[in-house]
Amino acid sequence: MERIKKALDKAREQRASGTQATVTAAPAKRTASQSEQITYTQTRQVQVRDEVLREHRIISSVDPDSDFAQSYKILRTRVLQQMRKNDWNVLAVTSPGENEGKSLTAINLALSMAMEVTGTVLLVDANLRHPQIHQLFGFTPERGLGDYLLDQVEIPDILVNTGVDRFVILPGKDALANPAELLGSPKMISLVEELKNRYSARVVIFDLPPVLTAADVLAFSPFVDTTLLVVEDGKTQGEELARAREMILQSSNIIGTVLNKVRD
Repeated sequence: MERIKKALDKAREQRASGTQATVTAAPAKRTASQSEQITYTQTRQVQVRDEVLREHRIISSVDPDSDFAQSYKILRTRVLQQMRKNDWNVLAVTSPGENEGKSLTAINLALSMAMEVTGTVLLVDANLRHPQIHQLFGFTPERGLGDYLLDQVEIPDILVNTGVDRFVILPGKDALANPAELLGSPKMISLVEELKNRYSARVVIFDLPPVLTAADVLAFSPFVDTTLLVVEDGKTQGEELARAREMILQSSNIIGTVLNKVRD
């Protein structure tokens, strides 16, 4: 617990840019080419309103030189350095509890990655209990991940582009029953393997439910390369962070921690 407290105290001391990441190393795995490009031929195009993006603090709507945007560029750089070093391309984002900002962190990290010339990013809303990425962008999906898992809908028929180059969303739609079982199902595992191996230059980010509220993260984390943990300044307790970290490390590793919603 003292170690967790020191980590949080250190993060608060270094929070001048508003969002900080502490990234840890892990064993290397696979070699990926950064030059491959992806052509989406069936992806639905949606128009998103700037006022909705600004309201939800999505970085594609803000000054790229602002402190807010720069903080995500720092996070992007540190995360990508470790992912490339270890030959990873599948990242999960979660938090200990509810409403700590994990979905917005996943969105802004994905968008920031997509702004790199060599990067292509797929953001998957894997919070089957409460899918909300489409809400933050202000559009209604025609289909969602649940349609793939429960019906015969193919992934290309679900993908959505919001107008940002090299950035595609695989949205959720409706809340589903038995989400932990669905996330650990053979069909979901097959999807992760397909997304991981088809395009080596693509980064896949899964927005997951909070780790302490259900078994979903435990069911799914063995199939991703690494996990980013989002905690809220002034809200997340040390014991919650310690429990979340312990649970994730049972089946995966943690690339780092984001101290979110920093209060001056």
